[in-house]
Amino acid sequence: MFLPLLLTLLLPGLMAMGVPAPAASAPGPAAPRGAHHAAAARPAADDIGARLAAVPGMRVVKENPAPAGYRAFALTYRQPVDHRHPDRGTFAQRLNLLHRSTARPMVLHTNGYDLNYQGPGFRAEPTEILDSNQISTEQRYFGTSRPRPTDWTKLDIRQAASDHHRLIQALKPLYRARWISTGSSKGGMATVYHRRFYPHDVAGSVAYSAPNNTDDRDDTAVDRFLAQRGSPACRAALTAVQRELLGARRAEMADRLARWAARGGYTFRTIGSADRVLELTVLQLPMLFWMRAGETGCDRIPRPSADSDALYLWFNGTVGLPGYTDRHLSPVTASFYQLGTQLGFVELAAPQLAGKLRYPGIQRTRTYVPRSIPLRFQPGAMPDIDRWVRRHGSELSLVYGENDPTRAEPFRTGGGSRDAHVYLAPHTSHVVSIAKLAPRDRARATAALRHWAGVDGRTAQMDGPPA
Repeated sequence: MFLPLLLTLLLPGLMAMGVPAPAASAPGPAAPRGAHHAAAARPAADDIGARLAAVPGMRVVKENPAPAGYRAFALTYRQPVDHRHPDRGTFAQRLNLLHRSTARPMVLHTNGYDLNYQGPGFRAEPTEILDSNQISTEQRYFGTSRPRPTDWTKLDIRQAASDHHRLIQALKPLYRARWISTGSSKGGMATVYHRRFYPHDVAGSVAYSAPNNTDDRDDTAVDRFLAQRGSPACRAALTAVQRELLGARRAEMADRLARWAARGGYTFRTIGSADRVLELTVLQLPMLFWMRAGETGCDRIPRPSADSDALYLWFNGTVGLPGYTDRHLSPVTASFYQLGTQLGFVELAAPQLAGKLRYPGIQRTRTYVPRSIPLRFQPGAMPDIDRWVRRHGSELSLVYGENDPTRAEPFRTGGGSRDAHVYLAPHTSHVVSIAKLAPRDRARATAALRHWAGVDGRTAQMDGPPA
């Protein structure tokens, strides 16, 4: 079982519709207006920009405006396509650096995708808590961080973890204070995978909304979880909408989607047709609803008798239909490749839609990946990660939202875990943070993070320019 992640399925469509995307982990308060400094015209020899440029394989692309007290750099770092055979080609991995001070901790952050969905001044929650530096990574095979030609067999969790390891080794001579890693959803998973293969790279990790799929053949945990979310009335309302969309309104809704795509020049060649997209998204509706809307959305579910405009608007806002077009699937092909080869996917049971389904197997990963890219699933990859967390995981905070389907199969600590904690934020969906935890858990998670980073509660905030 594995969940189609919210950022994979919804974010491209949300961006296409002009809706702000959720941060990969919850940011702190935005810097006040006018609190950005201009890039230095020419750095001194001992300037951090010059020191970064001197790191072998590192390129300083430009300096960006930054939050007060920081300097922001766009960087690339030359990585091997295959860490097992570093002589077989390289690619440039894109990075964003927020520099605070070489004396402060460093937070390694990934959203699990590319860097296009966050600005150069974005700060992850651990960065805010620690008043630290931050290096954000674009994952291999996403954005511009893709080898040419593209050998898909070199996209796996160990190769990506090795990217992080090699980057840390390159920057630790500059940033000698403790390192923390973090990410949310797919980024949270990447954070855990990196720790499994390189457990001593960082002093601690905070992984948000990270699902833990150990058996891709069994999706019943998600079915059971969704059957317990919300009130019976809320679940019945979702079912009624599903049946209406694939019943009396099916032809109308599919035609509406097809006409929208034609007007905008969008196509559905990968998934197949507007009708296939409609059936796929209706099947996934309960999961996407609880990942995004949650408890507060129950009162806004339209009745089956609602007019077509209202029904379509609500449905589109919940599932993000533009994200299923070829134009918006293409940038996340690497994500679906990973789901289909190692991470796993989910096929929700839908007995309530018996007699209304036309496309058996449409929820499988193959639906999202062009047929020219081979998919061969490796069933041992995720059980290996799970065993490591239970037997050896240490200095870990795993943060979940109470109503988020990604916790249907969460990471759990075990007898060999040390200083590892699982936290649950009440009444929260997929976008979760330490700040949303109950007061006692929030205090514990914050204290653990500070302890791992070597920053106690008495450490003064740095109000001056970056060092």
